[in-house]
Amino acid sequence: MARISTEDQAKKLIATITKDNPKANHNCFAYVLGDQDQIQRESDNGEPSGTAGVPILEVLKMNELHNVLAVVTRYFGGIKLGAGGLIRAYSNATSTTIDQLGIVNLVTKKELIITIDYNQLDSLNYFLTQKSIPVEDTAYATDVKVTVPVGQSSMADFKQQLMDLFSGNVHFTEGQDKLFEEPFSRQQREKKDQQQ
Repeated sequence: MARISTEDQAKKLIATITKDNPKANHNCFAYVLGDQDQIQRESDNGEPSGTAGVPILEVLKMNELHNVLAVVTRYFGGIKLGAGGLIRAYSNATSTTIDQLGIVNLVTKKELIITIDYNQLDSLNYFLTQKSIPVEDTAYATDVKVTVPVGQSSMADFKQQLMDLFSGNVHFTEGQDKLFEEPFSRQQREKKDQQQ
């Protein structure tokens, strides 16, 4: 599995994997690419038609993965699996790998620079830990500047909570919008599906 941003990148990764596994019988792959997943490619790489590339691609689509390449390398072990066995093997290999790696959701958030006094740092760190908000950067000078990602919809509430915590003795500077990764679980997907 690999993140990709271009089709050329996907092709180079497939070629590298094929070169790194010269004795493998098959390097089957699938990838989805683009803002609307407009590029979708798959290859059975010598397996019977529809038994490898399509099952890999279906797993990527079912998991709503974007800009991702999956390559499943198979060394023939002397046992013929049949069409159903091949489909299950390639699907399961892809699903298992996704489960092991985990899925992240790319979310646009704004960098918020929080300026506080040194004696407030422990309280701020405790607050951020309780809210599961990661610290992007901490700069120490005459005061402390802590940069954290905050969703635009929760910005006002977040600032107010810090104003209350520090009795107004805190300063904010909004930075730029950036993409941040958030872990995404199957429970979140099921909840999202129920809401639609």
